[in-house]
Amino acid sequence: MKLQRHSTLFVLSALFLAVLLLPTIPAGGANKDMIQLQTQMQQMQDQMARMQQSFDERMGVMKNLVEQNTDAANKATTAIVGLQTALDKQQADSSAKVDQVSGQIQALNDTLDELKTRLAKVSKQLEDMQAAQQNLNAQPGQTQGQMAPPPVQAPPPDVLYNNALRDYNGGKSDIAAQEFGDYIKYYSNTDLAGNSYFYLAEIQYKQGNFQQAVQNYDQVLQNFPGGNKAASAELKKGMALIQLGQKEAGITALKHVVQRYPRTNEALQAKDQLRRLGVMTTASKPSAAR
Repeated sequence: MKLQRHSTLFVLSALFLAVLLLPTIPAGGANKDMIQLQTQMQQMQDQMARMQQSFDERMGVMKNLVEQNTDAANKATTAIVGLQTALDKQQADSSAKVDQVSGQIQALNDTLDELKTRLAKVSKQLEDMQAAQQNLNAQPGQTQGQMAPPPVQAPPPDVLYNNALRDYNGGKSDIAAQEFGDYIKYYSNTDLAGNSYFYLAEIQYKQGNFQQAVQNYDQVLQNFPGGNKAASAELKKGMALIQLGQKEAGITALKHVVQRYPRTNEALQAKDQLRRLGVMTTASKPSAAR
């Protein structure tokens, strides 16, 4: 394009110079030269018009391409924003579903514990009935009114635990805390003592007593590492430590949940908590569950 313009300017300059020199040309050839110059001028004007038209067409094509690229970029930006919004919504929905499933599993665990205690209660009643029958058979001449009253003692473990769990699920936190504490006091070596420590810690966590909650979660982890509340205890311990401002210790506890119980609902909740804290979790070889 630049070469064509330079050529055109050169030709115009030459023609202009030729016009200036016309007076030196003999009169006989003036008309012929003038016609020739006019013809050349017309050709050059036509050439310039064609060049201008070509230039305008190319500029139109370039403008169209720029507009298309701008439109494509705007569409891509809109698509990215929409994708990011959908991703954020999906993550929020996933977190809500995890919390919902966690609550359902917790409720099922509570129901299972209650069924176990009821079964133990029935078994204990059968044993008591058999013992009473044996006593009656051993002392046929002694009436029930003449029998010595039994010594005052703590409620049976199944009754005490079942009452505590019922009050806990019924929202009677203070009564449940007292009953779980009594169970730990009288039956600290049973399997359900670990559950009692856990529910006692849960009550303290909900009341904002995070320090005491951490201590009772530790009782579950230290004394009942194979119990069914171990994973939940370590998860809630990490969350309580974070509430206390001990972020590093809390993150460590949450990472332990992911490593020790990789295929559990507690591990999913721990990953979600770590993600909210900006901590990335990587797949690692799962260690044996405690």
